[in-house]
Amino acid sequence: MIHVVGHTATDHIFRVSRLPDRNTSTQIQNHQIFFGGGAANIAVGIAKLGEEATLVSAVGGDFTGSEYDTWLDAHKVGRYFYIEEETHTPLACMFTDENEDQITFFEWGASEAFTTADPPSFDFVHMATADPSYNVRVARRAGFSSFDPGQDIHKYTAEQFEDLLNSIDILFANRFEAEIMGEVLSHSEEELASRVPIAIFTRGKEGSRLYEDGRMLEIPSVPVQLVDPTGAGDAYRAGFLTAYQKKHSLADCCRIGTVCSSFVIEVAGCQTNLPTWDRMQERYRTYFG
Repeated sequence: MIHVVGHTATDHIFRVSRLPDRNTSTQIQNHQIFFGGGAANIAVGIAKLGEEATLVSAVGGDFTGSEYDTWLDAHKVGRYFYIEEETHTPLACMFTDENEDQITFFEWGASEAFTTADPPSFDFVHMATADPSYNVRVARRAGFSSFDPGQDIHKYTAEQFEDLLNSIDILFANRFEAEIMGEVLSHSEEELASRVPIAIFTRGKEGSRLYEDGRMLEIPSVPVQLVDPTGAGDAYRAGFLTAYQKKHSLADCCRIGTVCSSFVIEVAGCQTNLPTWDRMQERYRTYFG
């Protein structure tokens, strides 16, 4: 069982020609609404691949009986929910331009529950976007844990990053998150990787880097038609963690994560085109043998 901590949210994904400068505007070319939230994306991705997943999240009084509620049931995602009846489930608004640069506005809503909640001890847990203090408490008590800072990276203090790096087994970060963590802690990418047993840094179309015991391995990306990059990192983590649970090699876990992310970027929506294990294997064989 893999527990995944963090947000469940409704995603509003906007396409724009350019991200506007301060005090200016830009025209919205396309607007679509999807199921999202970093932790929910990963949990559904793991379940789709055939592994058991429990989503540790906070939702509002609007969630029970909703389409999202039914979606999680259909994918057999377990739940450890903080239900805040008097507020609403979080909302994310993501704007992506023609260069695939993206900005996100996130309304926490029910996720404020994380700031005071007291988590149990989880045997195997991944901490995605959530309150930093909650993730620190989870990491301290976990049997095995992985962490990615995601869109909430600006909320972490240096002390919280230090606490997490001293507790976790795997660090995930994209290039921007790695840069921010490195700046906060005065670490290079290599120094950051040396703080944890395993580190994976995703780099978009340039693939990803796996660090273990001071060694670095480059993992190439899978060349597919990009429609929307939103959710690619979450799919990568779902694939990696599922493969890790199945005791694949670390390099294979990264390749499987890469293949899973390639499905997501072909279609708009973080959970729209998540692969089954069989679909993943078919594409894996095509690109990695």
